[in-house]
Amino acid sequence: MKKLLVLLAAVVLIGVLITSAVTDEKIQLLVWVGDDADQEWIEGVIDGFQQADPDHQFQIRVGIVPEPDAKIAILQDPTASADVFTFAHDQILELYGAGALQEIVMNSEAVINANGGKNAGAIQAAMMNDRLYAYPATADNGYFMFYNKEYFSEEDILTLDRMLEIAAQNGKYFSYDLDAAWYLYSFFAGAGLQLEMQADQSNLCNWNAADTEITGVQVAQAILDIAAHPGFINQSDAEFIAGIKDGSVIAGVNGAWNARAAQEAWGENYAAAKLPLFTVAGQQRQMASFAGYKLVGVNAYSANVGHAMRFAEYMTNYESQMKRFELRGQGPSNMQAASSPAVMADPAIAALTAQDAYAQAQNVGPNYWAPADTFGAIMAAGNPEGTDLQALLDQMVAGITAPVQ
Repeated sequence: MKKLLVLLAAVVLIGVLITSAVTDEKIQLLVWVGDDADQEWIEGVIDGFQQADPDHQFQIRVGIVPEPDAKIAILQDPTASADVFTFAHDQILELYGAGALQEIVMNSEAVINANGGKNAGAIQAAMMNDRLYAYPATADNGYFMFYNKEYFSEEDILTLDRMLEIAAQNGKYFSYDLDAAWYLYSFFAGAGLQLEMQADQSNLCNWNAADTEITGVQVAQAILDIAAHPGFINQSDAEFIAGIKDGSVIAGVNGAWNARAAQEAWGENYAAAKLPLFTVAGQQRQMASFAGYKLVGVNAYSANVGHAMRFAEYMTNYESQMKRFELRGQGPSNMQAASSPAVMADPAIAALTAQDAYAQAQNVGPNYWAPADTFGAIMAAGNPEGTDLQALLDQMVAGITAPVQ
């Protein structure tokens, strides 16, 4: 508690006063962004917002609260928190449940349409009970496929089978982190099996299903077959980058945060694409993925909630998202920005955009991660104990769907 109060005090102290001398007529707003590196960008946003609204005078202060920590600070005391704040999308349930998020009632349809419509991942991540409670800001916290064009053609990268074959023929590897629950999701979701968080943060999961078109056992066997292929290697983030640098890895699944390292290692042969098809139960299925988004929320306790909504909308509009991409390299959720030549020319962002059609916003309860990690580790090791696959699946799903304590 004491540590958190110190954090909140520090946020206020490091706030940057953007406007000139303060008068009583000025509208007060406190804005939290997630990183010191956001300062140049948010200052430009504030300047543009004030120029676009000459009829009002604002005093807008900026504080730094990392997106993963925003929920903690806000839920401690919403009345003492920022009017406008960025947060990771998987915090929306708790912020909404605590009444800390103002429903977006100004221009909500325009915001929805600008970010791809109601079925778009970014909008789904920002909605609760079919109502908009946040503004999408970025759509780049997901994963996709890196590959070295020296070895693969555009046709080769369509299927994982072909990529594994080429890797093995060249004494190289396709890298994937099978024992990470975040990536394991790709196979089960791609096969049409379900994982969904409930209102109490428990999970619904049928990954052990025996009566679906593709069963859980068939997915598990497909994963084992992939893990056993001589062209496959199971690697963590750090191992993936090391493999790219030493030349042993010529393709793999990872995120935009490692794009620069891949580009430096492969040079003009660096490329990225959506995830490939994989073989399961004799079928070719598109690998799915988790998608992550940064959202901008408006504090329901703000003394200037209308102006806060107007600022949050401006903070996440086309121009602001394009500027964020230019300064930070972060992928836009705004569809006009995402489809712009500059953004589409970025291989990592273009790959994420292509994968978005097969991605689901990461909204899972806390009991998902450990059981899925454990199952993935067993699969990556080739099921060394020879345990019945249905039994392994039943054990994993029992953990995933356990009540949240």
